[in-house]
Amino acid sequence: MIGVENQSDIHYAIPVKNMFYDVMAYGNQVKETAKKHRKDKDTTTSDEFFSGFTKEDKLIPVITITVYLGTKEWDGPRKLSDMFGDVDEELMPFIPDYRINLLAPREITDFTGFRTSIRQLFEVLKNAYDKEKMQEVLQNDEKFSRVDRETVEAINLFAGTDIDIDEKEEVIDMCKAWEEQKNEGRELGREEGRKLGREEGEREKKVEKKAEFVRQK
Repeated sequence: MIGVENQSDIHYAIPVKNMFYDVMAYGNQVKETAKKHRKDKDTTTSDEFFSGFTKEDKLIPVITITVYLGTKEWDGPRKLSDMFGDVDEELMPFIPDYRINLLAPREITDFTGFRTSIRQLFEVLKNAYDKEKMQEVLQNDEKFSRVDRETVEAINLFAGTDIDIDEKEEVIDMCKAWEEQKNEGRELGREEGRKLGREEGEREKKVEKKAEFVRQK
């Protein structure tokens, strides 16, 4: 059984959180097996009866994958022992550890193994902190010329981008949208600069008028 734990932020107690989910899944398996044995009345020894589990019964392995969709580098614990303070080394062999399965885009170096649009999401998240790298990725990968709406919405949500999505379009050319967004940003910047220039000019005129008024007095 595979479970996915999505994290948009770093969780500094994730080993305990995931371990709890896994233990609950195993506990439910044992509970359902015991329930079946009680119904069928097929346990043959007192050990099996009190365990609710026979020597032949088996558990289905449980795997929890933590998918970290944040843009910051993961600096949280990766195993239970990372959360311990000072522990006598002689005790460590007796303390069960628990390791998380972490999938963090910032740590991925090869995206070719991804066969769905999650590849585009992960690539953007990996480079979201660097606009130049983001532009390089968008321009050099033709897969970004046709990205489904849901993926672009996820990119806007997790990467903090503001890519316009036409309600009529199911597929978006992210490279084109990114360029248009940049151009709009530059135009807004120029307009803001012109506005500030006009405001500064008006302030200077008012100052000059006040100075002239004082001189006349």
